[in-house]
Amino acid sequence: MDNEFSSRLYIGLEGHQEQVVTEELTASHLGSGSVSVFATPMMISLMEHTCERSVKPFLNEGDDTVGIHVNVSHDAACPVGMKVWCDSSLVDIDRRKLTFKVQVFCERGLVGEGTHERFIIHTEKFLAKIH
Repeated sequence: MDNEFSSRLYIGLEGHQEQVVTEELTASHLGSGSVSVFATPMMISLMEHTCERSVKPFLNEGDDTVGIHVNVSHDAACPVGMKVWCDSSLVDIDRRKLTFKVQVFCERGLVGEGTHERFIIHTEKFLAKIH
C-alpha cells in the first residue's frame, strides 16, 4: 500500500448505510425484472455506496475511489416499504486497491453478500485521462 494511506486506512474499517425500499428501487421500475421488490442493481449500488462512504474520510483531499469489481449474490427479496441496510468491512489493502466484504440485510434477514473492490484515484488526474 502507498505510504500516504498506510496510517489512515486499516483492515477492519467498517461502513454502514441504510435506506427504505421505494418503488423507484424495484426490479419492475428499473426493468431488471417484473416484480416490485428491491432490485439487484440497487442492492449493488447500496453496497458500493457503503464502501465508498466508509473510506472517504481517510483519503487525501482531491482523492476518491471508483468501483472496479463486484462479486455478490442476491439471495432474498425485500418488498417496497421495508428498510434495507448494508454493512461493509475492509478486508484487504493492496496499494491503491481496496477489497471489502459486503452484506445487505432487511428486517427479514440476509438479502445478499459478497465482495467489492474499489481503487483509490486522484480525481483530477482520473478525469483528465478520460477527457
